[in-house]
Amino acid sequence: MRKRNNKASHPFYSYLVVAIGSFILASGYVLFITPYKIVPGGIYGVSIVIHHLTKGMFDFAPQGLPVGAMGLILDIPLTIIGMKLLGPRFGMKNVFGLVMTSVCIDTLTYFWGYEPLVTNDTLLSCIFGGVLFGVGLGLIFKAKGATGGTDTIAMIIAKHTRLPLGQLLIYVDSCVVLIGLIAFRDWKIPLYSWIVIFITGKVIDGIMQGMSYDKTVIIISDKYEKIRDKLLIDMDRGGTYFLGEGMHAGRPKKVIYTNISRRELSTLIDYIKEIDPNAFVTVIDANEIIGHGFKPIK
Repeated sequence: MRKRNNKASHPFYSYLVVAIGSFILASGYVLFITPYKIVPGGIYGVSIVIHHLTKGMFDFAPQGLPVGAMGLILDIPLTIIGMKLLGPRFGMKNVFGLVMTSVCIDTLTYFWGYEPLVTNDTLLSCIFGGVLFGVGLGLIFKAKGATGGTDTIAMIIAKHTRLPLGQLLIYVDSCVVLIGLIAFRDWKIPLYSWIVIFITGKVIDGIMQGMSYDKTVIIISDKYEKIRDKLLIDMDRGGTYFLGEGMHAGRPKKVIYTNISRRELSTLIDYIKEIDPNAFVTVIDANEIIGHGFKPIK
């Protein structure tokens, strides 16, 4: 049996990725989000509210209770409840992720302070904060980790209702955003917060699915043999025939299904226009293509 040599499968590598993701996530909070009182959902959104509301209340924390420590305090009971109600879905990697995020937030705050990286520009801070959130969470999720928080609440509700988990996450995070509105009495807070949530989701999708510019092409043409030769010989690409039937005449059709790069797309389209102007071509963005000629199967 061939010995596997894949560093990505090593447990230390996964924990390292979770640690890097936690630091990036913490950077988004400290440098961009927390100073502007943005409440982007989640347990740390609640922590940001508590942090600003407790400013000047305690001598040991004149700037307010630490965001990271408060997030961890709120996360611990949620994690315990989640393990009892949902089973042991939260392994050591999940606990490591929520502890690392808390530690990174407060450590970075200690060295950086409470001022934003970009002053007097809330929108720009929301954009870059959302990007850092998405990258950090995307890395944590790819390493099969988590940061706890509102995910646990949504999973508990989903167990006792028929609502989908993704929809529940939006509801729970929106409630946290509204807490920020009630606490700070400023309509700009939820509006900016939803911008952060939207950007975070898009970046997470990009990290999880991969940033691919490859295309899936479906071709219906009477010149399918010439197109096949173009793909196989000139472009060194493969493809698959599907047998179809025209809806108008009821004649059998051979449909070509193939995957090519964005650079090769224009070459193929120009060739099809030249040999068969009546061809019908559908081009689809492919988030990820796994197989020969693209990303290898691991």
